[in-house]
Amino acid sequence: MKVSVKKKTPSHDIPVVISTEFIKLQDAMKFANIVYSGGEAKQLILEEQVKVNGEVCTMRGKKLRPGDRFEFMGQSYLISIHESN
Repeated sequence: MKVSVKKKTPSHDIPVVISTEFIKLQDAMKFANIVYSGGEAKQLILEEQVKVNGEVCTMRGKKLRPGDRFEFMGQSYLISIHESN
């Protein structure tokens, strides 16, 4: 019998739209309403509960640019840029 294991991938990304070149990870978590404060974000990041582009990240000041993803509690968030006309 052949058994295959599939890596669970998030069903869809929640967009986090920014109007700047980058956003710091802890600020992105606040902006996406995941946490109420920077202190809460810092704690979760240091407890290795957040992934950036598929890897655990412990740098709360990690710069996220459009196209980057971060994950928390099984949900994926995609950093996007706001295009002005």
